[in-house]
Amino acid sequence: MVGKRGRVIGRIAPGIVGEVMLPVRGATEAFYAYPAADEVIEVGTPVVVVDFDPPRTVYVARAF
Repeated sequence: MVGKRGRVIGRIAPGIVGEVMLPVRGATEAFYAYPAADEVIEVGTPVVVVDFDPPRTVYVARAF
């Protein structure tokens, strides 16, 4: 999961669980997401996974 790129579908902010869509197993699936740093990431922003907490939680940062 680490290194996968996806898109935010639910606003991510410190203390707020957001949601991202990531390509997995030949499809695109939704995962709960937290910011890797203290930042707000709005809907539609491309992100990259920096940590994974199975089964469906990821920590993300903005993808540039």
